[in-house]
Amino acid sequence: MSGRRTETLPERYFAEIYASDPDPWRFTSSAYEAEKYAATLQALPRARYGNALEVGCSIGVFTRALAPRCGALTGLDIAQAALDAARARCAEYPQVGFVRGAVPEVWPEGRFDLIVFGEVLYFLSAPDLARLVARVEASLVPGGDCLLVHWLGETDYPLSGDAAAESFIAGTAPFCRVLPGARTEAYRLDVLRRADTR
Repeated sequence: MSGRRTETLPERYFAEIYASDPDPWRFTSSAYEAEKYAATLQALPRARYGNALEVGCSIGVFTRALAPRCGALTGLDIAQAALDAARARCAEYPQVGFVRGAVPEVWPEGRFDLIVFGEVLYFLSAPDLARLVARVEASLVPGGDCLLVHWLGETDYPLSGDAAAESFIAGTAPFCRVLPGARTEAYRLDVLRRADTR
C-alpha cells in the first residue's frame, strides 16, 4: 500500500482519535470485536495466569473479559482518555492496574506469564518492534505465553498485520515456539510460548 507511515505512530495520533470519539474502534458494539475477543480468550493455552500484561488495552473491554483469568493484570496504553475509561470499566477487579506509556520506551516492571498484544504491533516501526521483542525476552517467564491479534485489512500504519506478526515471531524465534493459532478473513491470532529455561 502506498503512503504507509515509516515511523511509530505518536501519542498525538491516539490522543486526537480519542478526543473525537471515546470508542473509535467500536470495541463495545462491533460484532467483529466481540467475535475476536471470544476467539482470543479461547486461544489462551491456560485457564489461569498469575501475572499478565495487556499492551494496548485501550478502553478496557478485553481487559475486563481477561481479568477473571488473571491473578494480576496490567493494562498499558498510550492514551490517557482510554486508560480513564478502562479503569472505570474494570473497577470491580482489584487485581487490575494500569500504566500509561508508549512501548517500547515504557514497559512495566516485573515478570509475566502472559503478554497480550491486541492490534498494536503494526503501529510500530520495524526498529521499535525489534526493541519490543527485547522487552518481551527480558520479562516473559519460562513457559509463559505471548498472544498476538492483528487485523488484516489495509491501513497506512508502519506495518501490515501480517508483517507485524511475522516480524515479531521471527524476532522471538530464539526463545519462543509457535503454538496453534487461528486466521480468519479479518484477523490473525498467533500464540507463542517461551521455550527456554533462563
